[in-house]
Amino acid sequence: MKNVALITGASGGIGRELAKVHAAAGGDLILVARRAHELENLKHELETAHGITAVCVPADLTEFGAVHHVIEQCRQVTDSIDILINNAGFGGHGKFYERDWAKEASMIRLNIMALTELTHLVVPTMIKAGRGQILNLGSTAGFLPGPMMANYYATKAYVNSFSQAIAEELKGTGVTVTVLCPGPVETGFGAEANLDGVEAFKHATNANHVAKIGYDAMRRGKLLAFDSWKFAFLLGWVVPLLPRKLVLFISRKSMEKA
Repeated sequence: MKNVALITGASGGIGRELAKVHAAAGGDLILVARRAHELENLKHELETAHGITAVCVPADLTEFGAVHHVIEQCRQVTDSIDILINNAGFGGHGKFYERDWAKEASMIRLNIMALTELTHLVVPTMIKAGRGQILNLGSTAGFLPGPMMANYYATKAYVNSFSQAIAEELKGTGVTVTVLCPGPVETGFGAEANLDGVEAFKHATNANHVAKIGYDAMRRGKLLAFDSWKFAFLLGWVVPLLPRKLVLFISRKSMEKA
């Protein structure tokens, strides 16, 4: 296998689109997600269309030991992972104290623990090779506190912060880290997170558009990638100047259902 990209959450949404973009560029793939059937369909589609090699690794990354299982499967088919795309994640709408704790704990394990563990396992090999690229799926949500999605916003704050910190640590190693921070995106995320009727998701962006922006930013070694200059401006220059109570009020209103 050559120019191998390991993509988590590859069976749908942004992960699926990222797999398509990488395959179109001639890269081979290791596709990870829970839904084996969707992975196999994607494998067939991309191998037929682009002549690349794709390997499916069905895994539930919320389960303990799943990340090590994925890495062991990777070692059986390739000596190196050239690109790591930590895309898998999910959210959930509602007041934190009313939500099911098992789901909240799984969210933390997937959005934070799995991403961090995979990165920790892959980076040393990349450093040894003197090259490698990592794309972590953060979010504009990670720049704000998120009433009605408190845990999800907090996990994305971790991803945004963690990605930038290790990018600085990895300077000079040949390994780059990019964090993709989209706003609302048209994927299965909204349905799974019970976001029907939420104001912020009425103008969601196309997943393929977001994937292309993220992939291009990763290839160029950019630190942060937004799917809209408006988000970059608002979160970088406007929100930090607003009173915290006003930020909380605006954030909550954007997440309330009509």
